[in-house]
Amino acid sequence: MADNNLDRLKSDLKLNTPARLYVFHGEEAYLRNYYLDRLKAAVVEDFAEAFNYHRFNADTISLQAVLDSIEALPMMAQRSLIRIDDVNFFALGEDGPSYAKFFSDIPDYCTVVLVYETVEFKIDKRKKALAELFEQAVVVDFIQPSDRELVSWIARHLKKQNKRITVEDAQYLIHRTGGSMTALLGEIGKLCAYSEEDTVTRAHIDLLVEPVLEAETWDLTDAMAAGRYESALQILRALLQKQEEPIKILGGIGGQFRRLLAAKRLMAAGKRQQDLMKLCGIGGYSAQKTMDAARRLPERFCARAVELCLEADEKLKTSYDDPERVLEFLVLELAGESRNG
Repeated sequence: MADNNLDRLKSDLKLNTPARLYVFHGEEAYLRNYYLDRLKAAVVEDFAEAFNYHRFNADTISLQAVLDSIEALPMMAQRSLIRIDDVNFFALGEDGPSYAKFFSDIPDYCTVVLVYETVEFKIDKRKKALAELFEQAVVVDFIQPSDRELVSWIARHLKKQNKRITVEDAQYLIHRTGGSMTALLGEIGKLCAYSEEDTVTRAHIDLLVEPVLEAETWDLTDAMAAGRYESALQILRALLQKQEEPIKILGGIGGQFRRLLAAKRLMAAGKRQQDLMKLCGIGGYSAQKTMDAARRLPERFCARAVELCLEADEKLKTSYDDPERVLEFLVLELAGESRNG
């Protein structure tokens, strides 16, 4: 969570000096909602919320309504807050420059926060007035924290429930949930409710946590990397029984084999785990496990596996065969390649 504007937002909240214009976007919904709540609590008094808190979205927004909200003096309070959800101001045509004018002249008593959850936030430099405005705003990108930060966060939440967890098992929990803080919070609640022991273990995680598709396809490719192709087929069939989309399963398999090939080539060049993390955008736990698996495999096999995944992808997209049969045949082909060295 090293984003400079996130640090700026934290400082604003601590000192109770909110900026006039914020932009909140990014993949980590838990953090975005957490800081939205904190911003609202800092700016808006509960008893005067009906007067001083104004919220719009793409269906309810209008030039006049926004202007009226900006110009309205706070009632029985020092500040007002305007929240606007999922509005692409760059796509508003002639109204865009008018909003740019409003937002460039926000009074001291008002804070506007533009929130992007389902709409991508992207600055269009061809719209000069809006582009310049957003470049001056406090834009906070809520990215997923690093594994190290998440491990500490998990430990803090477990401690509140008088529970502990090892660093390795916390990393495993992150891997199984995909690292989403929202998902992690729900799973932590389940783990605490179930376990009567002081320590949450990997056995508890395997029993209670529903793994994300990426984690399950990682199990599948890990089984293949270890030569356990019967286990790989069992995992594949279980995924298909859960009605996971074949194209997404293949995407997970292909992605992991590309990471394995990248790991082989990085190791051959004298590079380390951190280089794989940076190249592939993965956490430390996944990088370590990928490097470990890559050490067991020839580079030729990893390269051939990537080719076979691409061929299977083409078959799925051209209705070449039954999707389930395409995936099972891929596993069998990879087994044959492994036996051939």
